[in-house]
Amino acid sequence: MPCLPTSAAMSLPSVRLPLRPSAPATTTPLSRRGPVLRSLAPPSPALLNPLVSASSSYRSALLLHRRRRHALPEATEAVTITPAPLPKVTKQYQEWDSLTAKFAGGANLPFLLLQLPQIILNSRNLLAGNKAALFAVPWLGMLTGLLGNLSLMSYFAKKRETEAVIVQTLGSISTYVVIVQLAMAESMPMPQFLATSAVVAAGLLLNLLNYLGWLPGTLWQLWEDFMTIGGLAVLPQVMWSTFVPFIPNSVLPGIICGSLAVAAVVMARMGKLSEGGTKLVGSLSGWTATLLFMWMPVAQMWTNYLNPSNIEGLSSFSMLLAMIGNGLMIPRAVFIRDLMWFTGSIWASILQGWGNLACMYCCDSISREFFFATTFGLFLWLGFTFWRDTGAYGNSSPMTSLKELFFGK
Repeated sequence: MPCLPTSAAMSLPSVRLPLRPSAPATTTPLSRRGPVLRSLAPPSPALLNPLVSASSSYRSALLLHRRRRHALPEATEAVTITPAPLPKVTKQYQEWDSLTAKFAGGANLPFLLLQLPQIILNSRNLLAGNKAALFAVPWLGMLTGLLGNLSLMSYFAKKRETEAVIVQTLGSISTYVVIVQLAMAESMPMPQFLATSAVVAAGLLLNLLNYLGWLPGTLWQLWEDFMTIGGLAVLPQVMWSTFVPFIPNSVLPGIICGSLAVAAVVMARMGKLSEGGTKLVGSLSGWTATLLFMWMPVAQMWTNYLNPSNIEGLSSFSMLLAMIGNGLMIPRAVFIRDLMWFTGSIWASILQGWGNLACMYCCDSISREFFFATTFGLFLWLGFTFWRDTGAYGNSSPMTSLKELFFGK
């Protein structure tokens, strides 16, 4: 920093301060108090000592040079932040919001009726002492569906979708009832049953506490990590087991993917992943649960292809209930722009419901009138969904709604 000689400093003119102000501050009106107070303020250091002024000017010039050199933004520059566009809340938008919530809540009825016949049949066989009949129900498949219900329950509880939470809760409870019956018939090993019971109890309790806002964030994070690891371990194992007659039976897929899931979760919690990677790990539990449900109709159709005689054992009423239950949740998934929910619902509605009905029609298990009536009803429902959503959001066409669903606005 340059310094002035002593003689120059001594020759600087002195500054004389006023002994008193020209007017007392108390006599000034409130509206004019600002200028008076500024006149009463003590003089700046630059007036008392020009050396301070020179030093301040040098520092300002140095700071400006550094900003220009390193491309630092000026303090006076205005930063424009463009908020994400929000849909215009019209009367039609509010009506569609309420209607889709009612549709999602109405899905409880077909899903409850879908599991109820199996529960009644198992109860009759247990009372009659016919435990061997319950061995026809694979407990691993029921466990897979139960894990899917628990994962989706946690996903929808975090999004505050009450109707979807109720659907998954009833699905978890009804599936667990079937598992209890399988354990009573000794079809399911007792250690696996006890472990499943502990997971179900913990899942229902933790989801309830989290929905009410009474659960610490750390405990909820541990539960989500557990469901992520469990889903990634079960999904590839179930997919591998579907083709076991043509590939060797092995548990390596579940072990390998489960180990990779543990590594990914640990790295995400230690901050070793990027922001995108951390978000991906956080969404894996919901997607694995969706993929588990999406794989169930694929496995069923593969079984039908290998053994066409099994189609005679399928219930067209159960397939219709599956199509209706999943179809009722499609409008809500489209309305809130939830791609994961939409993918799982429309996949199950078309493949698990309509797809199995198509297989049954090709094998002459159902009438032509029944099949074409359900086909017309499904496509009419999908058309109604996108037509109403287009009007609620004020879009120009249903393709715009689909674009927003898949790619966002």
